[in-house]
Amino acid sequence: MSQLAISMLAMSFLRLPAARSCTLAALAAFALISSAAAQPAPADNKPDVTLGSTPDTVIWGYLSARVPPVLRIKSGTTVRIDTMSHQGLVTRDDPVTYFGKAGIKPEEVLQDAKDIYAKVPRGKGLGVHVLTGPIWIENALPGDALEVRVLDLQFRVPYGVNNTGPGSGVLPDLVPTPSPRIIKTDLQRKVALLPGGIELPLSPFLGIMAVAPPSDLIIVSSGPPGKWAGNLDLKTLGVGSTLYIPVFNDGALFYTGDPHGVQADGEVDGGALEQSLTATLQFILHKGAGKAMRGPRAEDATNYYTLGLDVDLNVAMKNAVREAVELLQEKAGVTAAEAYAIASMGVDFRVAEAVDSVQLIYGVVPKKFFKQNPAYWTNK
Repeated sequence: MSQLAISMLAMSFLRLPAARSCTLAALAAFALISSAAAQPAPADNKPDVTLGSTPDTVIWGYLSARVPPVLRIKSGTTVRIDTMSHQGLVTRDDPVTYFGKAGIKPEEVLQDAKDIYAKVPRGKGLGVHVLTGPIWIENALPGDALEVRVLDLQFRVPYGVNNTGPGSGVLPDLVPTPSPRIIKTDLQRKVALLPGGIELPLSPFLGIMAVAPPSDLIIVSSGPPGKWAGNLDLKTLGVGSTLYIPVFNDGALFYTGDPHGVQADGEVDGGALEQSLTATLQFILHKGAGKAMRGPRAEDATNYYTLGLDVDLNVAMKNAVREAVELLQEKAGVTAAEAYAIASMGVDFRVAEAVDSVQLIYGVVPKKFFKQNPAYWTNK
C-alpha cells in the first residue's frame, strides 16, 4: 500500500463538517472524563511493569489493530516504556557507523538500536517511526476513552538528530541537499548544543502516543495523526500532561514512539531533536467516554488543550476552535456565542506542527478561567 493510499485512508476519519454545532453528547464526553480525573498517580512514579524496545516489542512505520499485544495491563497500571528514535536507523549505514561519524562511541549507541536495525522489517511506503507496543488494556472496548498520564521522561542517550533536506518542512526548496545533523546534549545542564553556540533547554515529549485505528483501516502509516492520536508532535505532552484518546478496538492497543528531546511549535524543518527516551506512563480507562469524542484531547495542571486535525490548516483551525467553544460551554455554563467571544479574547491557538500530511492546531484554554476544576492527579 502506498504512502498516499494510507494517508487517504487516514483522511477519511478526519474531516468534520464546517458548520457542525456543539452537541449535548460532546459536552457529556468532557464531563465523563473530567469526573474521574482525580485518580491518584503512583507514589514516586514507581512503575508496575517495564516494557523494553526490542525486536520482539516494536513495529516499524505503521499502526494496526492486527498486531498481537506485547503487554496486557489493567486500568490504573503504570508502565515504564523504552522508546527508540528512528534517526540513525533509516540510513544505509548501521547505527554504529552513522553515529560514529559524529564522534559517538560504539558503546554509546543503544543495543536496542543495533538490534532493531538488524532484525525488524520496515514496510515500503509506510512511516519512519519505531513504535513500542501494542499494549492491551483490560476491559477496553470501542466507545471508551483511554487516559494516558505522562509521569516521567528520561533520556537514554546524550545526543539526538535533526534531519532536513529537499522536500522537507514548510520550505521544501530551501535546503538543496540532505542535511542530517547529529546534535549532542548536556544532560546535566539539560541543554542541546546547537550550531552557532546556541544552547537550547531540553523539553522532552513523545511525538507519538496512539491507540490502534479502526480495524477496517487494516494498516495505517505512522506518519499522519488521526482520531486515534498518533504522530501529533504536540510539545505540551511532556511530564505532567495527560492525553485522552477515543478507543476503537477491544483492548485499545496502545503504541508509543517518536521520542523528542525538544521541538518548537510548527516543527518547521520537518523534524525535532529526535532523541530516544524512557517514558513512565499511567493508563486509566473511562468507560463510554469516547463515544462522542471527535479525536484526542489533552490537559495539564494549568491548561486544557483542544486539538484540531486536518490536511488543511484552515480546517484544523476551525476544528480546534469548535472544540474550545464546546469546552468553554461545558466548564463555564455559557452560551455558544459567549464561548466564541471568550475564545477570541482569551484562548491562544497555536500550530503544533505544519509538516505532516495531517496538520495540528491546538487551543490553550487556561484552567484559571473556571471557578471549579476537578482535582488534577490528586497527589501532584
